[in-house]
Amino acid sequence: MKKELKNIIHVKKGDIVQILTGKDKGKVGQVIKIIKGKSQVVVEDINIKKKHIKPSKEGEVGKISEFEAPIHSSNVMLYSKENKLASRTGYKVDETGKKIRVLKKLLT
Repeated sequence: MKKELKNIIHVKKGDIVQILTGKDKGKVGQVIKIIKGKSQVVVEDINIKKKHIKPSKEGEVGKISEFEAPIHSSNVMLYSKENKLASRTGYKVDETGKKIRVLKKLLT
């Protein structure tokens, strides 16, 4: 029997992230979709790909569509716009006992 691995992703939908590697290195964008099974995220206006679409009916014209392709979650890092800082995530318990995500660089 094959053991199933739990894919834990450190970012959530709506988070602002900075890209660490690849052609879009250093760019900042918002996470719009998470693919848990592959540990991938789709970031707004990052990793734009083009797809050539053939005409489906006679008399129709083909087109080129652009879309955001997913990138691996290990290639993004949580970003703070107020502090202009990218950092790993940590957790802190507030006085009400609720767990809050915080940037580790801000804790030191």
